[in-house]
Amino acid sequence: DPNCPLCREDGGIVLWRGPHLRIIDVNDADYPGFTRVIWHGHLPEMTNLSNHGRDLIMRAVYAVEQVQREILAPDKVNLASLGNMVPHLHWHVIPRWQGDRHYPDAIWAPPRVAPGTESPQWLARQAQTRQLLPRYHNRLIEAMDALLWH
Repeated sequence: DPNCPLCREDGGIVLWRGPHLRIIDVNDADYPGFTRVIWHGHLPEMTNLSNHGRDLIMRAVYAVEQVQREILAPDKVNLASLGNMVPHLHWHVIPRWQGDRHYPDAIWAPPRVAPGTESPQWLARQAQTRQLLPRYHNRLIEAMDALLWH
């Protein structure tokens, strides 16, 4: 679809690309590690996929979540497939920490913490998480490559 931003562009920094989907780093300043799993074909819903396609995309989502938990150690991981703004099948995999800008609400809710009023603990946690991103990205690539063989 020429009007779809996820058909025209990668949608972020590509970490891994396979024949059916790609994994991208959203590069969100407030949410280091925020990752999307994007199906290549322009389909709006999970039920547009074959059973094999559904299994493949969910295995990718689970792999991203697992690597986030192993490397970034968030307090919680949020999974979301909305598509209201961009009706192109994609999943958001968002590491969350107590004290982040929106916690415990969804990241699309009004923020609870205004820019510039973050706690020193949160700023330190964000800096630590940013330092872990190269390791997270490398481990994610390994996990996705391993999925191709199973």
